[in-house]
Amino acid sequence: MREIVFDTETTGLDPSDGHRVIELGCVELIDHLPTGANFHRYLNPERLVPPETTRVHGLTDEFLADKPLFADIVDEFLDFLGDAPLVIHNAAFDIKFVNAELQRLRRASIPLARAIDTIEIAKAKIPGARYSLDELCKRFSIDLSARSKHGALLDAELTARLYLELIGGRQTRLELAPTGSRPADDLQSRSARQRPAPLASRLSEAEVAAHSLFVEKELGGEALWNRRGSN
Repeated sequence: MREIVFDTETTGLDPSDGHRVIELGCVELIDHLPTGANFHRYLNPERLVPPETTRVHGLTDEFLADKPLFADIVDEFLDFLGDAPLVIHNAAFDIKFVNAELQRLRRASIPLARAIDTIEIAKAKIPGARYSLDELCKRFSIDLSARSKHGALLDAELTARLYLELIGGRQTRLELAPTGSRPADDLQSRSARQRPAPLASRLSEAEVAAHSLFVEKELGGEALWNRRGSN
């Protein structure tokens, strides 16, 4: 199962105010585990970055001036996403910004229903907690030492680790039986095993003798269990 963990950095909080995407970070998961395949681009937003926003992610006008436009990388970006579900922390924010960029290019929007929001998973599993990425990573002892500022790829990597913890941690890879084994095969192999030595009889010698006398007297020695090997 392929999933893409996805994050953005932007010039502000709302694309309807003219704010733009300035960084995209994506991490590929197969069966909930990172494959090492990533997509990461800085983008020229064709506008100035407000100083208060730069304090959050550290991206300046000078740094972004020679970076590609969203239009230059859109095909590569969409190819990387493919049709995989998108794992996002606070999905509505990132999907809103990416869709604004796509709409500028007259491209189809990404439906919000395609997103798996780690905040929503956390709310269901940890009611009443604080749901910022920092707080949830601290709760699950995920290393935040590299996160002095926000960054799309770094935050996507942290979200991938958080997602794994929220859906069951490393136990999602635990297998209780060898791959391909069938219960019937396992039962047959167990039934074929023999004890190294038979268990001692729990009957006394007097009980064995009384039973033999009963069989001889009442059945004339013709009990079925005395006929083994006669056929």
